[in-house]
Amino acid sequence: MLREAPMARIDFDGPVAAVYQSGRGAPEGGLDGWRAALGRYLPVAGPVLDLGAGTGLYAELLRTWFGVRIVAVEPALAMLRQAPPEAWRAVGRAERIPLVAGCCGAAWLSTMIHHIADLPAAARELRRVLTPGAPVLIRSAFPGDQSRIALYRFFPTAGAVLDTFPTVAEVEAAFTAAGFTLRERRRIRQVNAATLAEFHDKVRHRANTTLLAIPDDEFAAGLANLRAAATTTPAQPAISELTLLTLT
Repeated sequence: MLREAPMARIDFDGPVAAVYQSGRGAPEGGLDGWRAALGRYLPVAGPVLDLGAGTGLYAELLRTWFGVRIVAVEPALAMLRQAPPEAWRAVGRAERIPLVAGCCGAAWLSTMIHHIADLPAAARELRRVLTPGAPVLIRSAFPGDQSRIALYRFFPTAGAVLDTFPTVAEVEAAFTAAGFTLRERRRIRQVNAATLAEFHDKVRHRANTTLLAIPDDEFAAGLANLRAAATTTPAQPAISELTLLTLT
């Protein structure tokens, strides 16, 4: 049985919208692993739905990498306003996607699956708006992934929040019920920052679901630990592995 997720983990129309872009992204080449992995499925004939597009970081990358048309759907208007103008943009939620049936050739869901309140409804909506056989590409961290993610080395209590996220089994169950099949599950390596000092500059914006879920004193302590590590190992990069789920 699927666990019920909270309706909203972050108010993305609030202050976090102004700093979100500064707290995300990667250095030059840091996301090459994702480009290679997604190149097995993209480009496609129709537009790519970037669901939960945020400020459009991946909308721009997918357009640049693969020359695809992007439909960016995001519930927070303050975030969507920052998305690249080349993308067709619409305010909407995963459970009720504001698109006509069969209009998209693929769907991309990046670090947003834990914000969906009703996974089965979202899976049904994706089945509706995608062409037959179109891939759903889910990039996410899942419960148990803490040791593979740079952030949780310094913020262990934030790592505990990850255990409240949907599991791979729960995601697969929701999508299977909607008629999808899980085709691939693999880990993708990425460089979050070239040095720990650069990582600190990103993390201090607190533009992360799990960081916002912990008390202020724990966040301050984690920042202090990260700052100290940046001093003692100045050349060390921040490296993580996230999971790619591919369903059709």
